[in-house]
Amino acid sequence: MSVAAQYLEVQQGSANELVRTHAALVKRIAWHLKGRLPASVELGDLIQAGMMGLLEASKNYAPGRAANFETFAGIRIRGAMLDELRKTDWTPRSVYRRLRDAMEAMRQIEAETGREASESAVAERMGISASEYAQIMADASRSRVLSLDESNDDEDGPGFEISDEQAGTPASRHEEEGRRAALAEAIEGLPEREKLLMSLYYDEELNLKEIGAVLGVTESRVCQLHGQALTRLRARLRDWRGR
Repeated sequence: MSVAAQYLEVQQGSANELVRTHAALVKRIAWHLKGRLPASVELGDLIQAGMMGLLEASKNYAPGRAANFETFAGIRIRGAMLDELRKTDWTPRSVYRRLRDAMEAMRQIEAETGREASESAVAERMGISASEYAQIMADASRSRVLSLDESNDDEDGPGFEISDEQAGTPASRHEEEGRRAALAEAIEGLPEREKLLMSLYYDEELNLKEIGAVLGVTESRVCQLHGQALTRLRARLRDWRGR
């Protein structure tokens, strides 16, 4: 056996060992993510995607990196799961249309009054009941759970994306920096309760049930508030994109 073949065999053996010893990490991340997703998302699908991420991490990890393997693999595993979910969007087009209508009503009210649009005001502007509005916001939470970093200008679709060809250009990098700054500003301007919820969800990575315990409300109410915060952010980011 040549030296090159021996080296390749050792490398493959190390990768397989990393996969075997860190398989539990995939399940742990899948269960954590599952708690933040609709019931229709299958745990097995998350685990399958996560295992592919773990395999990729095992092949690309170089000893001596600043991050240890578990940290390095955790990022790849979660990214693989999110990529799979984005490819298989479960949200009907009709839901996106209702969310767009709610976002436009919210944007109009805030432009007219200079204040945060209340739930009752948005429902009244849309000509729907409070319970219908609550359902729309719950749908917003479930359909937008992965897409805080996207800007929604599509007529019926989940988000705006920059193509691979555009991603590395100076113009796209400048736009991305500006969008992130606008997003940070929009989050800072949220009502206090919604801002706290976003921090607990995205920074602390608590699930809806855990956030409900902190805020003293039901899990379904957290889902509605989360959807409302995302819808409010979308409306404000649309104004930024218009400028």
